[in-house]
Amino acid sequence: MLTIHHLENSRSQRILWLLEELGLEYEIRRYKRDKTTGLAPPELIAIHPLGKAPVITDDDVTVAESGAIIEYLVGKYDNGRLLPAEGTPARLAYTYWLHYAEGSFMPLMIVSLIMSRIETAPMPFFVKPIAKGIVAKVRAGYLGINTKRHLAYMEKELDKSVWFCGDTLTAADIQMSFAIEAAAVRTDLAETCPNLDAFLERIRALPTYQAALEKGGPYQLMGD
Repeated sequence: MLTIHHLENSRSQRILWLLEELGLEYEIRRYKRDKTTGLAPPELIAIHPLGKAPVITDDDVTVAESGAIIEYLVGKYDNGRLLPAEGTPARLAYTYWLHYAEGSFMPLMIVSLIMSRIETAPMPFFVKPIAKGIVAKVRAGYLGINTKRHLAYMEKELDKSVWFCGDTLTAADIQMSFAIEAAAVRTDLAETCPNLDAFLERIRALPTYQAALEKGGPYQLMGD
């Protein structure tokens, strides 16, 4: 039996969407974050030593990491619809975006989340100006300029085609969805990046995406 170990408000939401796109039968095992730390519960460690989501189990096979899970599921269950043909420009783009999402862009979103939490964290009054000063320097010297550059890059790429690998939805778009949804929490994409905003509108209108959202439960992404 194929099982997804689904942590609320996490990257596992896009794996649910992939499972819906593939039309597979699967079981959902739900996990809630610790209310104080926001971390995954220790029960996930019984599934994978790092205790993080997403994780899937397919009979006696356990796979972690979104990209690895996508490659496994598409390789085993896809009929060629979500994976471009080998040796094509679309396939090269597919491989790139599959890795870009977590390798290049999401680290910026994680740093942004951490900076926001530092700004609002309870601390002695005499420490707060120092913390805010450090956050301001990180935003000005690193985070702002790099985030802007990446958003402009993705925006320009979507000038070329409807989806990241061409005019057909692929599993790379599913991988990219979390990154762009994370960006939308921190940036007004409708104003600054209309192509990325349109991408989100397209995926959110898909019945498979909506089904995954209904099964996964309430979804508050990258909240402070």
